[in-house]
Amino acid sequence: MALDWIRNYKRSDLKGDVSAGLTVGVMLIPQGMAYAMIAGLPPIYGLYASTIPLIIYALFGSSRQLAVGPVAMVSLLTAAGVGAIASTGSENYIQLAILLALMVGVIQLGLGVLRLGFLVNFLSHPVISGFTSAAALIIGLSQLKHLMGVDIPRSHFVHEILIDAVSKIGETNLVTLLVGLGGIVLILWLKKSKPALPAHLFAVLLSVLAVWMLDLDSMGVDIVGEIPSGLPAFAVPAFDYEHFRALIPAALVIAVVSFMESIAVAKAVQSRHRNYKVDPNTELRALGLANIGGSIFQAYPTTGGFSRTAVNDRAGARTGLASVISALLIILTLLFLTPLFFYLPLAILASVIMVAVFGLIDIKEVFYLWKTNKSDFAMLLVTFIATLGLGIEQGIGVGVLVSLGVVIYRTTRPHMAKLGQVPGTPFYRNVKRFEDLIERKDILIVRFDSQLYYANLNYFRESMDKMVDEMGDELKLVLMDAESMNYVDSSALHALEEWFETLATRDIQLYFADVKGPVRDAMKRAGLVEKIGNEYFFISIHEAVEYWDAISRNEDKDRLFGRYTLQTND
Repeated sequence: MALDWIRNYKRSDLKGDVSAGLTVGVMLIPQGMAYAMIAGLPPIYGLYASTIPLIIYALFGSSRQLAVGPVAMVSLLTAAGVGAIASTGSENYIQLAILLALMVGVIQLGLGVLRLGFLVNFLSHPVISGFTSAAALIIGLSQLKHLMGVDIPRSHFVHEILIDAVSKIGETNLVTLLVGLGGIVLILWLKKSKPALPAHLFAVLLSVLAVWMLDLDSMGVDIVGEIPSGLPAFAVPAFDYEHFRALIPAALVIAVVSFMESIAVAKAVQSRHRNYKVDPNTELRALGLANIGGSIFQAYPTTGGFSRTAVNDRAGARTGLASVISALLIILTLLFLTPLFFYLPLAILASVIMVAVFGLIDIKEVFYLWKTNKSDFAMLLVTFIATLGLGIEQGIGVGVLVSLGVVIYRTTRPHMAKLGQVPGTPFYRNVKRFEDLIERKDILIVRFDSQLYYANLNYFRESMDKMVDEMGDELKLVLMDAESMNYVDSSALHALEEWFETLATRDIQLYFADVKGPVRDAMKRAGLVEKIGNEYFFISIHEAVEYWDAISRNEDKDRLFGRYTLQTND
């Protein structure tokens, strides 16, 4: 929080903060206006969203480099949520977008106060990657109308956008197309050759000069036109119960997705700085307050952005003062500089958006998951296709369900391994992964790599019964390696007792090795240790096998008890 960096502020930090604050502020001017267009709002609202939220986050956030403000993903989600209720660009639409910011802020603040930041862990990285890539495609292609200079109806479905664009390709305004493509080429070239320069602002200024000097607006190039001067008015968002209820799904999605985007980039940047820690719940509260405060000053939902945060960090930001300076630069722009953007072509804002969002399409992650984890690849692919085919909100919903489904599947069907002895050693390993292991016909050794509870009991019993049957009549001992078993519930205790009795009817003994303290305590309380026999709980597999062999040689059990069996309460 601000008290932390204000208390320890050093004069040496000022140069980096001023440099970063000005750099990000300059970057925010074109980005803010462009992202407002994605949200279906007049460009000025992108500047409004780049003032108060930045200052509030700087005061309450735990990251010192995170650059908060309007971002492409949240802008698209705003358009999807509000566009289903009101006509894009109408006064009602604008008021609902501001109300949405308030709702998102209240949800995030509530989650932070209740310390529920861990809930976002249910959205896996492959799901987020698939959703982000699909959303980036939708955002980028939605700008074709401005790039081509034709009227393409707003849609959140890629196929509809492409069909409309192809059908109107003959109506393309070539001057507009050249301006837009020129902007894309210029931004990409500057980013590669002159990364320290604000590429977006250069593209904006050059395009404004070109339109003004060459009178391109008379050739059909659409421009922003008059942008109101002055600061956003202070006003509590208008509240209507029907609209509030209709916006709840969008508010929930934006609250979670925007927090995930923000916390991911905040942690990535913090890893390069050792003088502070990023706390998820503090971040939730700070983002919530930023959205609540922003909504009172005409802002739509905001969060921390990837590209601006990276620029902020590279430009030397040391504390939250950098964000305050960025906000002050936007305030000065609102007060004095908005007339300069009268001739700003919409095609350039489209090029700013396209360059920004197409960089979010993570092709490397697709190939990485295909190579390393097919199930994660499937999650990414399902979310990607669902987002493209069903829409933004439905896509993230499918992603959540897929994530939860995979978690449930993996916990109900955990890994189990049949073990064999490494020759000449006291070590035992998975027979499917190592060659030349010693397997006994009279002993079945199994490691269960999970907690044992009601959801995976059937899988446990079916798997164990199958292995026991495969061993045949020579099997006399089942030895459970419980090293990876850290919890058993009451259902599992009942099932273990029944399984022990079933094995006993077949004259098969049951041993346990390396049982953890909490699991052994639960088994004691249930009377299972006493029923199975305290002497059949061992500190390791090797000692359990040695005990079995000694018993098989008819050695005295009382003399062996304590020599091999577990006697500690650890």
